[in-house]
Amino acid sequence: MSDIALHRYLPRLPEAALQEFIEWCVLEQSKMAGCEFTPDQSKLKNLPPAEYIPQLVDQFMKVKPDPIKAGLVAAIAGKEADQHGLSGLAVIADFIALYVKYLIPKDGNTPQQAEIIITDASQQQCEKFMEIANKYGVKI
Repeated sequence: MSDIALHRYLPRLPEAALQEFIEWCVLEQSKMAGCEFTPDQSKLKNLPPAEYIPQLVDQFMKVKPDPIKAGLVAAIAGKEADQHGLSGLAVIADFIALYVKYLIPKDGNTPQQAEIIITDASQQQCEKFMEIANKYGVKI
């Protein structure tokens, strides 16, 4: 599965699985981009996924190791996510996956190096997505 197809499968996941995928993106994968994010658990405690996910994403989006890069990446990820035509929590998961993926190439000095890093990040996302989908019994 390529990163291009990932957005097609997001609507198939239950809310709990989307929450798990988003958590992995913002808590684990974002570390590769230099984002050290620790959510305020007091604001997340006992929230259902429909409320938890937007709260988590709101907290995460306030962490900007490089505000200029973060703004540019958010615009790129937002435009791409809009083109996918998803709704609800699936669009949030799509945006976050794209945002984190495009934040990662902090070490790419050339477009080719950056593309290799982005491709690797995409592969990691696909692997984690498949793991979560299988865990929740979703056939991809």
